[in-house]
Amino acid sequence: MLKLESLDPTSSFEDQLQQDTGPVVLVIIASIPEGTFDQAVAKWKEDAEFMKHQPGYISAQLHRGTGDSSMIVNIAVWESTKALATAFSSPELQGSHDDWMDGTIAYPHLFRKVAVEGVCLG
Repeated sequence: MLKLESLDPTSSFEDQLQQDTGPVVLVIIASIPEGTFDQAVAKWKEDAEFMKHQPGYISAQLHRGTGDSSMIVNIAVWESTKALATAFSSPELQGSHDDWMDGTIAYPHLFRKVAVEGVCLG
């Protein structure tokens, strides 16, 4: 079963979903049980297939920690927090949390691009 934890104690994921902003980047850092990488990828793919058909979805990419790391990172871009909140709270996705391997802990957090003159666009 997937357990959700806050990455930032000053701003919970639930509070972030209440903000009316967009576009947003969803970053989910997850710790998966040792030896379950292939299962995690299959489960992530299942969830990603559902999400990519939801209104407001733009893209997603999965990353894996190097070396012996048991960490994965999902980076997804959404048109707005409202679109993400609607998709995230759907019964289909919420029910799928039970299918993750026991011991999986995910730390979801929302970000917005920041413009830094001469370096990157906002």
